[in-house]
Amino acid sequence: MTYPSIHPTGVTIYDPARCWNGYTVFQAKEVGALLIDMNGGEVQLWKELHGMPNRILPGGYLIGSTGERSTAFGSQDGIDLIQVDWDGRIVWRFNQYEFIEDPGEEPQWMARQHHDYQREGSPAGYYAPGLEPLVDRGRTMILSHKNVRNPAISDKPLLDDTLIEVTWEGEVVWEWVCSDHFEELGFREDARNLLFRNPNWLKSGGGVGDWMHINSMSLLGPNRWFDAGDSRFHPDNLIWCARESNITAIVDKQSGGIVWRLGPNYDETPALRRLGWVIGQHHAHMIPRGLPGEGHILIFDNGGWAGYGSPNPGAPTGFRNALRDHSRVIEIDPLTLEVVWKYTPVEAGLPFPVDANRFYSPFISSAQRLPNGNTLITEGSGGRIIEVTAGHEIVWEYISPYWGKMMKINMIYRAYRLPYHWVPQVEPPPEQAIAPIDVTRFRVPGASPGGARRVVQVPGVLPYRPDAALCVRTDVGSETS
Repeated sequence: MTYPSIHPTGVTIYDPARCWNGYTVFQAKEVGALLIDMNGGEVQLWKELHGMPNRILPGGYLIGSTGERSTAFGSQDGIDLIQVDWDGRIVWRFNQYEFIEDPGEEPQWMARQHHDYQREGSPAGYYAPGLEPLVDRGRTMILSHKNVRNPAISDKPLLDDTLIEVTWEGEVVWEWVCSDHFEELGFREDARNLLFRNPNWLKSGGGVGDWMHINSMSLLGPNRWFDAGDSRFHPDNLIWCARESNITAIVDKQSGGIVWRLGPNYDETPALRRLGWVIGQHHAHMIPRGLPGEGHILIFDNGGWAGYGSPNPGAPTGFRNALRDHSRVIEIDPLTLEVVWKYTPVEAGLPFPVDANRFYSPFISSAQRLPNGNTLITEGSGGRIIEVTAGHEIVWEYISPYWGKMMKINMIYRAYRLPYHWVPQVEPPPEQAIAPIDVTRFRVPGASPGGARRVVQVPGVLPYRPDAALCVRTDVGSETS
């Protein structure tokens, strides 16, 4: 993928009439939790507040973390999960999951939270009519870490993923441990053999196998499938996805069993083959009731590299054996696995497959369904957020200007759009349209404007035919989508 060394940042496209207008919150790289308006105006920065992710709650509250555990002993372990008010005062904190005594460090309690959490009242963690998160009470579901040993998986220490439920007072009242359900995950023999030898070994954290790397977790919430009698979709059940194994699954809250699963294999049924491989995915969740597409599963299918299996030319040992150099957002029916909406390089207007990697984030990223039917997509590795219509038109685009000093990247883990009234401390801002720049004519100051050129016609040269210049596919089949 080729990036220009200089390019615009901030909001580059904005059509107020076709957007679902509100504020957007995200973690600005190495700066803090940032709230912006539709024109990119920076409304508020909670300086140096971490967020995996940051969320705004009604009343201008923000959830984040005060920091992470040292990578010498942990990997993406949040010290705590906190809720602050508009002025940055901590009004709620959870850190009582594990008492950590790292060598040379002050012993302390930690949440070991990573990647996701959900406050009671809001199943998927973003705005949906009638499903607002509680701000002064209620339980919180948290995705956390636990170090375990499980010889059925590997003879090496594992960094395991856990789902926990905590009360407002900080008591852990429910826990689900992923490694306890290894036999329910559908790994074939070749994958099991590889996992035993290499469970995604990390040097950080003192040396552990981050074997699943679950990166999202949410509740299903009220939905039509459960209303129709399908108990797999009980509103209290939880859906998660794991980037290293290419698995998305639903956990029965009552029994702890896995009752619905997508992956790790995508060649076992005609429906799976039509769907195509989901690779390294993020932010798999059920679209909440009250939003267009409610009950469908929305996934940012990153592509990139993930999975365990047999060796192939791109993965000589079978580690991260599924490969694809573009991303897609897919909305699927959980019963039939039919794709009912998608945003891929084809919908983005990119010649496929030669230019497909211009829509590509091999890690992080997300997708949020908005009340007007648009979808807010975080193309995280490139620091880009777009709002696209159901017909795939980009009506808002933002490029983060915040680049890391150590890691030279403007990545955005996950962004959320929220209604203006959730932040009553400030007046809703004016909304000014921003038309896309004609990049064929735009020049920075001092550059030649072009146009004043001498034109010579060469006899016998046929007129240029763009459609004949390069033969490309215009469809995305199941084997490549």
